[in-house]
Amino acid sequence: MHILAIVNGKGGVGKTTTSINLAAIFGQTRRVLLVDTDPQRSSHWWVKRSELDIGFDLVVMTDGGKLQELTQRDEYDLLVIDTPPNLGSHTLATVIQMSHYLLLPTPPAPMDLAALIETVKSSVLPAGVAHRVLLTRVDPRSLGEALEAQNTLLSVGIPACHAFVRAYKAHERAALEGKSILQWRGKNAKEAESDYRRVAEEIERDWQRR
Repeated sequence: MHILAIVNGKGGVGKTTTSINLAAIFGQTRRVLLVDTDPQRSSHWWVKRSELDIGFDLVVMTDGGKLQELTQRDEYDLLVIDTPPNLGSHTLATVIQMSHYLLLPTPPAPMDLAALIETVKSSVLPAGVAHRVLLTRVDPRSLGEALEAQNTLLSVGIPACHAFVRAYKAHERAALEGKSILQWRGKNAKEAESDYRRVAEEIERDWQRR
């Protein structure tokens, strides 16, 4: 079993959107369990709105002490963990320690980037877990900001995904309908899907190199 955690100490950065859509993409080739550890239960709210098979199973588990039990479940190949936006959380600390790979979503704005860098330095680097930052909510009309943010991260020794996720209303509409971006149909659906597929492909390459 592989364990992928979606982590950031700040809320509103796209953790749940990333968790849902990567779980759906990986669910096309793996048996995936999405674990919602956020007390707000955003992933649970999203999936419960669905009238379709979203492509993976979901469990809510906000008790960090019970998370290790999930690693004994042999009916899944991959755990994707949606985490709480609280660096002081015992649950988040447990998730980081038990994970094989951390993906850290953040918008490219300087204040968001500064908070993310602090998260990496205080919580991720000491754990020694493989990780990458994923730039989210990138303005499609201003891609230069994303490239500048990627360069900033690389300059301080933090690996960033080459792929990034552009800001489209498609993500919000998919959430309201309880669908992954693979299932939603509407304006910019294909562009939004392709962004997350590139992210998944990049993570796959990292796993194959390990």
